[in-house]
Amino acid sequence: MTATVPERDRAQPALPGARGPLSAGLLATLVEPHRPAPDVDGVRGTHPYGEDLHLALYMLYELHYRGFSGVAEDREWDPALMPLRQALEERFLGALRADVPTGRAAGTAFDELLVEPTDQRESVAHYLEREGEPWQIEEYAALRSLYHLKEADPHAWVIPRLRGRAKAGMVAIEYDEFGAGRAEDAHAQLFADLLSDLGLETHYGYYLDVAPAPALAVVNVMTLFGLRRSLRGALVGHFACVEVTSSPGSRRLAAAMRRTGSGPAAERFYAEHVEADAVHEQVVRREVIGGLLADEPYLEADVAFGADATVHLENLLGTHLLGAWRIGESALLQLARGAG
Repeated sequence: MTATVPERDRAQPALPGARGPLSAGLLATLVEPHRPAPDVDGVRGTHPYGEDLHLALYMLYELHYRGFSGVAEDREWDPALMPLRQALEERFLGALRADVPTGRAAGTAFDELLVEPTDQRESVAHYLEREGEPWQIEEYAALRSLYHLKEADPHAWVIPRLRGRAKAGMVAIEYDEFGAGRAEDAHAQLFADLLSDLGLETHYGYYLDVAPAPALAVVNVMTLFGLRRSLRGALVGHFACVEVTSSPGSRRLAAAMRRTGSGPAAERFYAEHVEADAVHEQVVRREVIGGLLADEPYLEADVAFGADATVHLENLLGTHLLGAWRIGESALLQLARGAG
C-alpha cells in the first residue's frame, strides 16, 4: 500500500485533534501507516455515545467521502483499519438497539412523527425561533455544517440496493437534494451560502474540532446505515424520518433567521426545505417506504428502527445544545472546555 499523498485542495479537511486513546491511535496510523491501528479490545470500555468513539468513527467514515489532508486515499479500505471500524460500529449499533424500540411497525413509528408534541421546551427549532440569540444560531449552523455540507451523500449509497418504486422515488428526491441539475441549488451549496451569511467558515469539515459527540453521532449514523447493505431498511427509515420532520422544523428555523436578521441566504436554506420536504414526505412514505416494503416486507422493523434511532440521536443533540445555551454557555466542544 502506497503512502504517497497527492496535492490536496482546500476542499479536503485537516485531521482533527484526538479526544482519547482510540482517536489518538487512529490519528497516528493515518499519518504513519506503518503504525498499527488501535487494539479493538480498547473499544469495549468506551462510551458508545462518547467523544473518543465518535471522533474515531467519524475519521474512519470520512475516508469514504473527501478524506483528510495528509492521508493517502487508498486508506479508505485498508484491511488494517477494518477491525477497528467494525468494533466501533458494533459498540454504537448495540447501544442504539438497546436504547430505542425494536420490532415496531413502520407505520406506527411514522404516525408518531406526524404528531407534534404539545410540550416544545426540548425543541431546538422552537427555542431558536422564539428566543435564540445570534451566537446560538451561529453555533447551531457550525455544528450542522458537518451534516448539511454532505447532505444527501450518505443516502445515495442505498440507491443500488433498492429496486422498482423504492429506487425511482429515492432518485427523484435525491435529484432535488442535489439541485435538480443546478450546482448552485444543491442543498449542500445552499447551506454553504447560509454559513457565509452568518459570517462562518464554509469549508467542508472546518468545524469538526469543536463538534461534540452528539453532533458527530448524528452524522455517523447515516454512514453506518449507508455502508451496510444489511441496514438498507434502517437507512430508508433514517431518510424518511428526516424528510417527514424537516418541513415544520425548517419553518421555525427560517423564522429564527428572519427574526435575527441572519441574511437572505440563511433564510433561504430553511425556506427551501419547507417547500421541498413537504413534497418529499409524501414521496418517501408512498413510494420509497411503500415500494421497499412491497418488495421486502421483512425489512419493516428495520425501517422503524432507522427512524427511531434518528429521533433518539437528535434528542441527545438537542439536550446538549439547550443544556448549554440555557445557562449562557457555548455548546461547542473547545469553547465549553475553555469555559470550564
